[in-house]
Amino acid sequence: MKLSLILGAIAALADVFGGLVLVRRTWEKRYLRYFVALGAGFMMAAAFLEMLPESFRLSMEWAPVMVLAGYCAIHLLEHTITPHFHFGEETHQDEFITRHTGNSVLLGLAVHALFDGVAIGSGFVLSNWLGWVIFLAVFLHKIPEGFTVASVMVASGRSRTRAFYSAVLLAAATLAGVEKLARSAAAFSESLDALEHAIRYVVENYATDIRGVSVGAVPMLKLFGIVAGGWQLLRSALIAQQRLGSSSGNGAAAFYEAKISTAQFYADYVLSQSAGLAHSIVHGARGALAEGVL
Repeated sequence: MKLSLILGAIAALADVFGGLVLVRRTWEKRYLRYFVALGAGFMMAAAFLEMLPESFRLSMEWAPVMVLAGYCAIHLLEHTITPHFHFGEETHQDEFITRHTGNSVLLGLAVHALFDGVAIGSGFVLSNWLGWVIFLAVFLHKIPEGFTVASVMVASGRSRTRAFYSAVLLAAATLAGVEKLARSAAAFSESLDALEHAIRYVVENYATDIRGVSVGAVPMLKLFGIVAGGWQLLRSALIAQQRLGSSSGNGAAAFYEAKISTAQFYADYVLSQSAGLAHSIVHGARGALAEGVL
């Protein structure tokens, strides 16, 4: 979906801007605090009012498990793997006397940024409204995120140039997350548009040209089946993407990756037929009912 890719790019650029805030000392840091406060409040509202209800609607069995797993994973990352860093400017340089600690923070935030992108792409798969809400929530905390990772890298002994490129790495991770499902979602959106176009033609012309509309009966059945199959496979890919973040070996990650790959294969080789079937439904009667056609 082009919109999700564009918005993902905007969110990624916010990471880069946050890195510039740290590298160029001319910026007012009080604005960073405003973004942290606004982003945190908006993200909590988006999570509790939009994302959680949608997750429970999709799966009452797995939604609580995934929420708990994500919550525990964040605490494991921030209090065990990288036990001391602030979301903002790092002022305790003594905590970052080794470069390994700075690298671990960068890795943790990169994974976080990847799933920011996945959240944006997944939101637009479900609905435009949810996608916009998640994008705004992600965007508002992206500037502090870029500032944070650049500050940590400086505190661990890196140059300001390397600190800036660490923010660029977060931006790339965000884009990678958006792209993960974007191609499949775009193909499904186009097939849905084709089905809507075909249905509109049938509804508007059935009363006045029943023979012409009936010519498209078989292509319409095929189109319905293809779009329904795409809906189910994209839904399974979305759930697989959500579970990838908490898979714990035993082939689970490979299984979920296969689900996503299957949805992409279907989008490339089957959903791509939707436009042609819609064309047959709307324009096929002219040739099929012409004189002399065998």
